[in-house]
Amino acid sequence: MTRGIFITGTDTGVGKTYLAERIAAGLRQQGVDVGVMKPAESGCRLRNGRLLPADALRLMSAAECKDSLELVNPYRFRQPVAPAVAAGLTRKKIDPKKIVSAFRTLAARHDFMVVEGAGGILVPLSTRYAYGDLASAIKLPVIIVARPGLGTINHTLLTVSALQLRRIAIAGIIINHADERRAGLVERTSPPVIEEISKIKILGTVRHGEEKLEGIVEQILSLPFSRAGK
Repeated sequence: MTRGIFITGTDTGVGKTYLAERIAAGLRQQGVDVGVMKPAESGCRLRNGRLLPADALRLMSAAECKDSLELVNPYRFRQPVAPAVAAGLTRKKIDPKKIVSAFRTLAARHDFMVVEGAGGILVPLSTRYAYGDLASAIKLPVIIVARPGLGTINHTLLTVSALQLRRIAIAGIIINHADERRAGLVERTSPPVIEEISKIKILGTVRHGEEKLEGIVEQILSLPFSRAGK
């Protein structure tokens, strides 16, 4: 059995990596042996002829894991576009089986897995395979990271619907304040509306720069479906 979570967002730039990093670090502080994975990362910088996946490296640092980067991040690309598009630009193909195999290897080594997608749940890894298909294949419940501002109700409910259509368990929603703007009417009213309509629990609202997410980590550890078969 694999314990873990799959972190997706309602869009790109909503703070998935930051939250995945803080959750991994919080689990480590609780004494949990955490494994992390960023299946594909685009927008990598080239250094000394090697592509460096900044998000994957941040996750590894937060989890204090010593796994091979090839397992944590099987695919990396330079162009900052969707993985399937980036792969096409380099005349490569992403093989979902390679990702699932890497996940299973890591899951066998660690007590808990934190897997971070790219963009939203329908972002393609290949023409006919999206992150939603991957979440289904590795059987981890999903945490949705959402913006606090205008439009978040629609974006979040669309993400919930896409996951439910695929019968993927949703662990909860996190509202992430990715900038320093003060919360206004929209930011105050959207979360309860999302929770009421979706019937999915808001695990917490993270303020800009907030590092310790003990409350969210505790909820993740106590989730009744944080354990799923490989």
